[in-house]
Amino acid sequence: MDVLITGASGFVGVNLINYLNSAEGVKHSSISLRKVSDFTIRPEVNAIVHLAGKAHDLKGVSSEDEYYTVNTDLTKMVFDAFLESKAEVFIFVSSIKAVIDKLEDGVLTEGMKENPQTPYGKSKLLAEQYIVSKELPSDKRVYVLRPCMVHGPRNRGNLSLLYAFVNKGLPYPLGAYDNKRSLLGVENLAFVMKELLFRRDVESGIYHVSDDEAISTLAIVELFAKQMTKNITVLKLPKGIIRFIAGIGDKWKFFPLNSERLDKLTSNYVVSNEKLMRALGKELPFSVKESLLKTVKSFKE
Repeated sequence: MDVLITGASGFVGVNLINYLNSAEGVKHSSISLRKVSDFTIRPEVNAIVHLAGKAHDLKGVSSEDEYYTVNTDLTKMVFDAFLESKAEVFIFVSSIKAVIDKLEDGVLTEGMKENPQTPYGKSKLLAEQYIVSKELPSDKRVYVLRPCMVHGPRNRGNLSLLYAFVNKGLPYPLGAYDNKRSLLGVENLAFVMKELLFRRDVESGIYHVSDDEAISTLAIVELFAKQMTKNITVLKLPKGIIRFIAGIGDKWKFFPLNSERLDKLTSNYVVSNEKLMRALGKELPFSVKESLLKTVKSFKE
């Protein structure tokens, strides 16, 4: 199978290529879309994995237009090229943020009404809606994946902040929060994409992607500490004080903690992968704790 990957130089793209390099019968190539206004797909390409996009900006310095230009318009261009090509499979990696930004209670499923509030989520949802609005030829399959927070080698997101706390022996100040969040190890995501490339029995559609279990932020910190043989002091600071500190980060962009990052670390956000797992009929290769151990190992290296 000949797979064309957009956004191959990013975090997910690099890990996907490493994963596909060990798979039999897969040939892959990549294309940069930074300055492309139009393009066609080579006749020999069998599948397209569209990863290129504008990532969510936690520092709030990106303009809204950037999100719609990259996440919506660029995706439309790539998908139109797919429809006109001989390729049979299209995988669009969207985001769970295309559904909702905050989920205090319950579990997020594909049947939930989408209501994103940020330009990032809105731009991803518009791209999804464009894709599913098109009638597909019988020989083509299209998958829209909504991963939750992805982590793994080369990742420098919120988990790296937790790693820094543990590594430096700093007290963990968020012990007052008891939360559950879904994560996704990048190797589990790569496994899912490889399955969809080859599996003709999986129906086209939108699928949420997460590890099987949700986990608390405190449990992640304790897992990191155990793996690193570090003692960690857990502080239960009043939530009002924590929010005040995060407010400083809202004003000073260089500050490591702001309100949005605090929300990501302490709120509930549980995602169901039941629809996907039922369609695949297989288990994910790694548990949430196994994936986290791979991530902390990559930080140490």
